[in-house]
Order: sequence, then C-alpha cells, then structure tokens
Amino acid sequence: MSPLGLCVGTSQWMILMLLVGLMQISLSSALYFHIGETEKRCFIEEIPDETMVIGNYKTQLWDKQAEVFLPSTPGLGMHVEVKDSDGKAILSRQYGSEGRFIFTSHTPGEHQICLHSNSTRMSLFAGGKLRVHLDIQIGEHTNNYPEIAAKDKLTELQLRVRQLLDQVEQIQKEQNYQRYREERFRLTSESTNQRVLWWSIAQTLILILTGIWQMRHLKSFFEAKKLV
Repeated sequence: MSPLGLCVGTSQWMILMLLVGLMQISLSSALYFHIGETEKRCFIEEIPDETMVIGNYKTQLWDKQAEVFLPSTPGLGMHVEVKDSDGKAILSRQYGSEGRFIFTSHTPGEHQICLHSNSTRMSLFAGGKLRVHLDIQIGEHTNNYPEIAAKDKLTELQLRVRQLLDQVEQIQKEQNYQRYREERFRLTSESTNQRVLWWSIAQTLILILTGIWQMRHLKSFFEAKKLV
C-alpha cells in the first residue's frame, strides 16, 4: 500500500473512532431533579427510528427532620409516559419507587419522556420534595456486553468487534436521522419561501388595483367638477 493510501485509511479510521467517541458521550445521560406530588417533569430526546431506549430511575424522599433525602417507601410509585414526534403515546405505565422502563422508537424525531408520582398519600410528601435520579441510555448503550459475551462465549477481541459494529450501526442511524431533519428543514424552507412569494405577489396586485381605483376615482371627481 502506498503512503498516500495508508494516510487516507488512517484518517478515515481516526474519523470513525472520533464519531464512536462522540456517540458514547451523547447517547447516555444521567441526572436528577426534584418534583412535588402533582408535578410532572418532561424531557425531550432526539432519537432515530428503530432505536431502543432504556431508562433507569430511583426516587428519594426528603426527610424534613433529618434534612436529608432517604430511599422512598414501597408505597410510592412513578408514572412514566413517552410520546413520539407525532404526539402518539408509545409507553404509559406505572412503576414502583425504583425501576426501569424500555421502549423502541418507530419514527425519528423528538420524543417526550414524562415522569410524575402516582401516589396520593400526602404523608409521603411531608417535606414537599421528591428527588428522582434518572439515567437514559440510547442505542448500543442499552446492550449488556458482559452478558452477551457470556451467553455467546465471545473472546475479548470478538466482543470489542461486536461493540464497534453496534456503534457503527448507531452512527448510521444518527446520520439517517440528520438527513431526515435536513429534508424536513428544506421542505419547510421551501414552503415558507413559496408563501412569502405568493404574499408578495398578492400585495403587489392589491397595490396596483388600489392605484387604478384611485386614478379612476380622481378622474371621475375632476370630470364632475369640470376641472378637466
């Protein structure tokens, strides 16, 4: 192989590894937030189509006397609702104080993930605060690779190749999603430009017709006054 070909191949490999690294950063997010008894908290995730999403959460109740967050009692649960980019509910289910929810996207776009407490026991919310720890994993981050390696009896190298293949597949899905977004943006821009064009033409016609009417009106006025 020539030095030029080797350089190009190395550059492509470095770009692929960079994309894989970015995917590892962007497709997994962990956070916590505070809510009240009737409060709902929603999050927006941009997800490609046919992509699995796993959310793990656990709740903690604020102890007013100790002034610390303690593990929630079994009587407290969470209701999870997920809607796709078309507003269609793809998941609506009640869970316990700690659990996991799983869904697969069927359309690309923004998915809304909402959580709220399904408890009506005011005594549980004596302090008025509930802390929810939420960890959302998307795509190949949902795979349990140690379990896959044990099940399929894969070597370390085979497992690494499997991970890279899954990551490349996820990158392809992300690229397809970006093309989908670009296409939607282009169609929206074209539609907006067309509407602006027709509105400009309508305004021009209105001005021309108004001018013609004014000229005829003035001509009739001057003729009536015998000024012309």
